[in-house]
Amino acid sequence: MSSGLSVYLLDPARTRALVGSRDEQLLQVIRESFADDLARDDDWFSHAIKDGAPTAYEALEAVVNGGPFSDDQEHAFQYGYAYKRLCDLTGSFLDNSSFCPFRGSWLSVVDDGLRALGITAVSVEEFSYPGVPAPLPRPYEAPGCGEWSPEQCAKALEQFEETKRKGHAPPLEPEVVDAVMDVIGWLRHAEARPGFGIIGFRS
Repeated sequence: MSSGLSVYLLDPARTRALVGSRDEQLLQVIRESFADDLARDDDWFSHAIKDGAPTAYEALEAVVNGGPFSDDQEHAFQYGYAYKRLCDLTGSFLDNSSFCPFRGSWLSVVDDGLRALGITAVSVEEFSYPGVPAPLPRPYEAPGCGEWSPEQCAKALEQFEETKRKGHAPPLEPEVVDAVMDVIGWLRHAEARPGFGIIGFRS
């Protein structure tokens, strides 16, 4: 079974602040502008919804209002996808062509490539972890969520530039080079927007 990363450029602190913001205007925009997307998601997860999981909009409403959330851990995925939708609405989607789709341990392979270039401040595999902000319930599996702060992005670029200065170019498989350069591209976008970082989702 294949997976994919969705990666967004945004202000992580402001994005986390949407959780529990009780922003009714934001909910109205989503309800009016993304009705078809919400309905499509409800169709995809219809079996879980029949078993008591919240609908896509109900999950969004809970995330923006800071609750209430279902007590059933099996329903936590809906709140993860609701947070992803908020990132999609408020952030800029970044090129994920090297990461969608992918199979198996591809993210750890790319992390090995990053480390070979001296880049340890960020990890793409972190996007697989259940890192949604509190108080959202953490999904068992999909979607994974991770965040790179502006400071982490800046540090990673410093590490990359230091490796370039040293002329250290370890041999890497071409597809790994492509993926690493995609990551460097994400970091460059963050560098160009002070206070911005990266939030990524594996699903």
